[in-house]
Amino acid sequence: MNARRSFAAAAVTAVVTAITVTGCYGPLRLTPSDHATVLAGQRLEADHPALPGSYEVQRLYYGSGTDRRRPEYRDSISIVTETVDASKLVSLGESAKERNGYWGFTPKAFPINGRAWYPDGEGPFPLVLIVHGNHNMKDFSDPGYGYLGELLASRGYVFASVDMNFINGGIRNENDGRGWFLLKHIDAFKEFAADESTPFHGKIDFDRIALIGHSRGGEAVGHAAAFNRLSRYPDDASLEFDFNHGIRGIIAIAPVDGQYLPTGRLVPVENVNYMVFHGSHDGDVTSFHGLRLFNRLEFTDGGDYFKTSIYMYRANHGQWNTVWGNKDNGPRSARRLDLRGLIDGEAQREFGKIYISAFLETVLRGQPDYMPMFRDHRAIGGWLPETMYITQFESSGFRPLATFEEDIDVTTGTATGVTLEGDSLGVWREELLDLRSRNRPTSSSSQQNNALRLGWNNRVAGDEDALGAPASYAIALPAGLGADWGLGAGSRLDLQVGAVEGRPGPRSAGDEDQGQGDDANAPSAGRGDDDRDEDEEPVDLSVVVTDADGESASVRLSDYGPVRRPLDTVVRRRNDADSFDNQWELVLQSFSIPLSDLVEANPAFDPARPREIRLLFDRTAAGTVVVDDIGFSENRPDR
Repeated sequence: MNARRSFAAAAVTAVVTAITVTGCYGPLRLTPSDHATVLAGQRLEADHPALPGSYEVQRLYYGSGTDRRRPEYRDSISIVTETVDASKLVSLGESAKERNGYWGFTPKAFPINGRAWYPDGEGPFPLVLIVHGNHNMKDFSDPGYGYLGELLASRGYVFASVDMNFINGGIRNENDGRGWFLLKHIDAFKEFAADESTPFHGKIDFDRIALIGHSRGGEAVGHAAAFNRLSRYPDDASLEFDFNHGIRGIIAIAPVDGQYLPTGRLVPVENVNYMVFHGSHDGDVTSFHGLRLFNRLEFTDGGDYFKTSIYMYRANHGQWNTVWGNKDNGPRSARRLDLRGLIDGEAQREFGKIYISAFLETVLRGQPDYMPMFRDHRAIGGWLPETMYITQFESSGFRPLATFEEDIDVTTGTATGVTLEGDSLGVWREELLDLRSRNRPTSSSSQQNNALRLGWNNRVAGDEDALGAPASYAIALPAGLGADWGLGAGSRLDLQVGAVEGRPGPRSAGDEDQGQGDDANAPSAGRGDDDRDEDEEPVDLSVVVTDADGESASVRLSDYGPVRRPLDTVVRRRNDADSFDNQWELVLQSFSIPLSDLVEANPAFDPARPREIRLLFDRTAAGTVVVDDIGFSENRPDR
């Protein structure tokens, strides 16, 4: 049995066993998986990124050499480090006396401790650091990423898991400190590499650095990327920064967002490659907060970058770390959380190894072979653990036509001269997308992203067999846009789409005009706890592009990815519906359509002169979708 099948077998056995032992549990509620269809192929021809590389792996500890609680950082260190003063970034509050007594040091003398894995070779090798998030400070978190250290060192990376356990447990608003700490660890590695007595002497490529963070550490990597380019600390300008490290990529694993708000605003991040992933059944960070940084990350300097997000169904918060495991709410998690539906921990970490390794190969080594898996996860169906995924992708070459962010006029797009029009729609509005938990106004109230909601019903009231002309939504492009943007058969049409529950009522007889159906304000915005309509047909639609000569070409959207309604997510054993507005998270799926496919559909179509893009609702009689970020990008193999 291969590794992927063994993961699947273990997961299925766990779920089946759990269903038979109900106890105080209700029925296990999971969306039926479509992985047998969606992951049926393996189109990517590249080396499996989660397989060990050719290097022998070496390991060491670096640290203060005086750690009272961590014998490995007292007795087993190979490199002694100086302490750092973090007192302007980390406040211990009322717990200061107790914490200082336990650890034996204060924020004025925090240690630079870490465990490193590195390849036995000449180098120079890229540097990758990972930092954990908040957890019981006495249940040490930094050993939990050893599986990544062993893999990445064998593949030619210097990898370190950073110790920040001494700012875990009961401290608030310290994620800026975590980000600063990561940068200080890079400073330490520069000292190691300059010291002939260390095994890192001359072996690290400091122009090729990536940072990985989990949970609060996932927020911290964004702060590190921002601080890396600042000259002073935003909250106290007396603290000078002088980093400017060669950070090319950041990875956030189940991150929080917005716990640190300099001058009351979210930290802006730009011009760095970004990957984020989150599990649907995360019992700690219960919403996909990482979408917020995905949405606000900007590419402004003309460089080549990309950002990608992956939502993994049935993954939890803790299984990315072998110390944390499936106990997202601590030792008594089984009393509060419904653990039956979780994917097997080994399968969850296998996914992490695949995507992290491929991202690093792409970003730090310029390896283009893995780019298709970020644009469309179906390309690696043969590698992925058998569950469902929702993915988003955007490159720095993306040119937006309509992002629905800039104003309140629903008839104008983002690009100059672009106009928007609906035909026979029952719902047409732009709206702010929520997060499912919405428990904190600064960090989880919304996705910080506006999108378009469209609902239609092609049926005619009074005659269940009668269908009117398909409803549609059109994006009209100004003359010359194709030439100005250099569009052609090598370009792509990109958009994000997600189906949601609910549908407008049938049209009035003879009403083919743009307008609102009888039930335009019905719960098409989502569904409540028990109002899922099992009879609703699967959602699909056609994307029709017309050129300046009136030649049209059409493709089916589902040929470019799964069009799904939100996936059921019941995390808590009791009162789950009382804890969350929705028992699902709305995550849109990216679709990327090569214009060459439209030429294949109609050879007379000219991809260099598009004048209209129409979403034609001809494949599902009634439904509702949310749409975002419609635009063009280049069809480059490396982006």
